Amino acid sequence: MKKTRNLIGDRVKQARNNCKPKITQIDLLARLEIRGIVLNETAISKIEAKTRPVTDIELVAIAESLEVTVNWLLGLKDASQT
Repeated sequence: MKKTRNLIGDRVKQARNNCKPKITQIDLLARLEIRGIVLNETAISKIEAKTRPVTDIELVAIAESLEVTVNWLLGLKDASQT
């Protein structure tokens, strides 16, 4: 049984696939690099597989890159959705 290293892996993949047109992992890496986050080519795969931890800085940049909220990535309701 593999150990889960982050909470956002499923949501990152879902958000990428929900975009029109879909955002590839390479596209996401480029969007992150613009925001100062440089990851290697396997990092997104590992994040989506939940085998790589994600820092808070990376979390914010991923949310911005995918045009979703941090709360959505974490599977939490936004304060406005109470």
